[in-house]
Amino acid sequence: MTAKSKREPEKKVHIPTFSSLEEEAEFWDTHDTTDYEEEFKPVKVRFAKNLSHVLALRLDQQTLEGLREQARKKGIGPTTLARMWILERLQRPRA
Repeated sequence: MTAKSKREPEKKVHIPTFSSLEEEAEFWDTHDTTDYEEEFKPVKVRFAKNLSHVLALRLDQQTLEGLREQARKKGIGPTTLARMWILERLQRPRA
């Protein structure tokens, strides 16, 4: 067997650290997630349970626009983001 016919073991490649969402999106546009399966960790997912109550909340225009912008960056709706923030705050220990 010649040196050329020997197959070298593949080097383990790690997911790089990204400096922006655009850089990360560009990376995943050109790479396959199956090449990095060992690095992924399972996460717990919580789904909202039968939300049947409504809370009306008055916000000034600037606050509403800020909420919408932050929600857009996360890829969720503003009411979902507001609900997440309320739940996070309620889970904090009281001082």
